[in-house]
Amino acid sequence: MKKIFVIMAASFFVLSACNNDKKDDKGDKKESSMASGENKQERNKKVIMASMEAFNNNDMDNVFKDVAAGYIDYADGSMPPQTVDSIKIFLKMLKESIPDYKGENHMYLADGDNVAVVADWSGTFKNDLMGIKATGKMFTYKDVDLFKMNDEGKITEHRSIANFGMVLQGSK
Repeated sequence: MKKIFVIMAASFFVLSACNNDKKDDKGDKKESSMASGENKQERNKKVIMASMEAFNNNDMDNVFKDVAAGYIDYADGSMPPQTVDSIKIFLKMLKESIPDYKGENHMYLADGDNVAVVADWSGTFKNDLMGIKATGKMFTYKDVDLFKMNDEGKITEHRSIANFGMVLQGSK
């Protein structure tokens, strides 16, 4: 009887040791990496959310406060890529032409270094913009903006799905 008890106790300790939840260095690194990846994605979403909010509030300085050196804006691909300085000039003209231009119903999706924003955009085209005559009409459209982030949480690239020039001309 004593022998059976000792064998059962020994078996219990062996099985317990095999099922122990101790993590080796690789497991700890993997878990830490996953947690930092989730934190990185949340941080990246917050950076883009703040930029979108600044745009809606006509606060152009804060729209670009988290842009990395060498930032490139590809927009919808219909024009050559732009630097941050040329985009700042364009957005200033845009807000003068469409003072009520804003995004609503934003949905933010993050995956690694990428953040996508799906939103409803609207405004009233009140003043001419770069040779396009103002229509005085309100417009709305859906757009997806795609942002690439670096490890420091700075925006390195922007792409857009909507062809904004066509929106201003009344086509969608």
